[in-house]
Amino acid sequence: MLLMSGVPVGIVLGGASIWAAFIGHLTGIFDLRLLAGLPSRWFGIMTNEALLAIPLFCLMGVVLERSGIAERLLVSISHLASGVRGSLALSVVIVGAVMAASSGIVGATVVTMGLVGLPAMLQRGYPPALATGTIAAAGTLGQIIPPSIALVILGDVIQGAHQQAELAKGNFAPDPVSVVDLFAGALLPGLLLVSLYAIWILFICRNRAPDADTATLTGGSPGDDLSMQAILRSFVPPSLLILAVLGLVLFGIATPAEAAGMGAVGAILLALGSRSLDRAGMVAVLSRSVGLTAMIFFILLGASLFSLVFRGLGGDALIHGLLTGPEGGLLAAMTMVMAALFLLGFFLEFVEITLVVIPVTAPALLALGADPIWLAVMIAINLQTSFLTPPFGVALFYLRGVTPPDVETLDIYRGVVPFVVMQLVCLLAVAVMPWLATWLPGVLFR
Repeated sequence: MLLMSGVPVGIVLGGASIWAAFIGHLTGIFDLRLLAGLPSRWFGIMTNEALLAIPLFCLMGVVLERSGIAERLLVSISHLASGVRGSLALSVVIVGAVMAASSGIVGATVVTMGLVGLPAMLQRGYPPALATGTIAAAGTLGQIIPPSIALVILGDVIQGAHQQAELAKGNFAPDPVSVVDLFAGALLPGLLLVSLYAIWILFICRNRAPDADTATLTGGSPGDDLSMQAILRSFVPPSLLILAVLGLVLFGIATPAEAAGMGAVGAILLALGSRSLDRAGMVAVLSRSVGLTAMIFFILLGASLFSLVFRGLGGDALIHGLLTGPEGGLLAAMTMVMAALFLLGFFLEFVEITLVVIPVTAPALLALGADPIWLAVMIAINLQTSFLTPPFGVALFYLRGVTPPDVETLDIYRGVVPFVVMQLVCLLAVAVMPWLATWLPGVLFR
């Protein structure tokens, strides 16, 4: 109820945990001495090297968002693909993937793409359902396209859950699972999802006039608006920046934090080089980055207290027994957890679900034999699907806020349905073919 009323998540988690702890103490089911371990938990969060990547990825994403790079990318790709039926929609998917990978924040990407791409698509004659569906789907790709903040947080949580599950089995030297492993594991499913989007767009736009997308966002023909040199200058640097950050991590050249730092510096240099950020703009970027970072770490601190109290009250043992008790093993437990996460995605953000629900449920699933990378990828795709599913998907509310009044909410709902189906197909593919998530990490790091 407090979450629904708008109270910050960190306060809800911390406040509810303190009340539960004292009520548990009064009833004799909670030992207040357990709270003495809270400072060491918080110190562990502050010294966690993997989490150091969060503020740097935040800075990188906000710079790319605020400097107009998304708009220039959309213009450039639409020029390069001019003459292809559905090229503007394809451009939106590609730019959405790039922007989502650099931030992983659903609202920011959906709003940015809605402001930049939606007017152009409607002007070019795209049906409102296809235009809004494409933008909403592209905006949620940050949950599965590396390197993004969402995967950094999920990777750190899965790493802790994996260690907990292995210790419970008596394995005191488990094989490490890191954020880098999750980046590699999410890459193939992410590319599969983007490919499904592209195939659908090409299919649905097959009867469009071939010249309907040749005009650029600024009007005219491609040759009149931008030279090839200008197109490449807008397209190549930000694309290389994302690929460089991901490549540095995947090939072991840099840690996620180091790569995020280089990505943030690179994004700032791109913005300064294109003169798209002045001093006031840079102050706004830094302020937004600090705000996002503070929000995430505030939730982290509250979730740490919640986890401590929940475990002290016996909640971990209760959930573990619930998931491991029924017949059906891993399949039954995965079905229950995935269904619960899907429903929670209607009301909570990725960060909140990852920090509160995953630490409670993941150890039981891992104890039943789930591969940690496969489990993390399944969670990411599942939540991404939830964020897009009408009528409660959060991406739809963000998009509704930037759509013209003549675009009906029903158009948005109709538009996202095919993309929800494609995400479910991708989720099913990863479920029945776990190698889609585990093959690349095995090749690179094992």
